[in-house]
Amino acid sequence: MKVKTGLGQDSHEFDSDSHKNLKLGGIEIPATPLKGNSDADVVLHSITNSISGVTGKNILGEISDEMCFDQGITESKEYLKEALKYLEEWEITHLSISIECLQPRMTPYIDKMKASLAKILEIGVDDIGITATTGEGLTSFGQGKGIQVLSIITVIKQE
Repeated sequence: MKVKTGLGQDSHEFDSDSHKNLKLGGIEIPATPLKGNSDADVVLHSITNSISGVTGKNILGEISDEMCFDQGITESKEYLKEALKYLEEWEITHLSISIECLQPRMTPYIDKMKASLAKILEIGVDDIGITATTGEGLTSFGQGKGIQVLSIITVIKQE
């Protein structure tokens, strides 16, 4: 059996001019949304980038821009689904996510995010770990200016 891990990161600033809700991990949260051409779901973007770290096929950038601007696809879930296509015979065994922000408080939403991600990734809820921190206010994310997400995905392939 072969094992690979992929590290992903994404961050966006808040968009106080928008009247939409915040989207994180495929769920809506009643809070100030993030700026972006898509729905700016930084959790899904981070996971997409972690999969790109495994496959070597970058989705966020040229491919997501084409999907967004040419095809009108602004749901980050669709970008993640595109990244999943490149995993081919690799199977996701674990996903770890760390969210850094001052607001909103993440704890009430973690279980809903895990359920949403488990459905999208077709893995068990127990195979997903999500933590959140304010980073003691040392970064702009911990100071309330946006949200940063780091994710690590572990995949296996039977030989």
